[in-house]
Amino acid sequence: MIIGTWNAPARSGKSSDELLVSFAQSREARILVLPAWFDEANRLRRFTMEVMRRLDAAGIDCFMPDLPGCNESLLPLRHQTIDGWRDAAQAAAQQLGATHVLAMRAAALIAPAHLPGWHYAPETGARQLKLMMRAHTIAQREKGIHQTTGTLQVNGRTKGAILAGWEIGPVMFNDLENAQSPAASDRQRAIPADALGASPLWLRAEPSHDPAQADTLAALVREGIIAT
Repeated sequence: MIIGTWNAPARSGKSSDELLVSFAQSREARILVLPAWFDEANRLRRFTMEVMRRLDAAGIDCFMPDLPGCNESLLPLRHQTIDGWRDAAQAAAQQLGATHVLAMRAAALIAPAHLPGWHYAPETGARQLKLMMRAHTIAQREKGIHQTTGTLQVNGRTKGAILAGWEIGPVMFNDLENAQSPAASDRQRAIPADALGASPLWLRAEPSHDPAQADTLAALVREGIIAT
């Protein structure tokens, strides 16, 4: 495993160096791995890394780039948009010479359309946002603060919102409300959560790992590459 950086496009024509985790030996198959977003990114981080380790062991290069505004990025999350992340994913695919894409959950929204690949348990932007607002209102209620999702929506569309610690700007808030997951196609197919044979990791009460699920997803991806 190598931890490096890649050059991501940013607003106003600028760029920023973002972290890149890679398993690369200049092999023929090279997968751009787009991680899940927001709290799901935390819950699926180890799972995603373990899938990459298994693909590496199977002779497949893998690259997981941080998006602008995420993790150790110096750019504010509040200023990010889905279109901006889509541009970043496209730039990463080009810079890294990706031959395939594996998008986790809502990251299917930004998967480069020209690449063959897979969407693991793809999620709409609206559903992602709904889950975040629900988690936020529950956390606020535990503090004795009553806040409805309706109020969050009204404010979020014009001012943005801080949801479970994530500062979502108004443009991203509106993007999420309107973003629909791409339909599966001959080039990129969906792998539903139940295909891995156990409850999804992002729905569990505490962050956890399931080696069997990582084995299954990596095997499905490997088989897909062999079949092409």
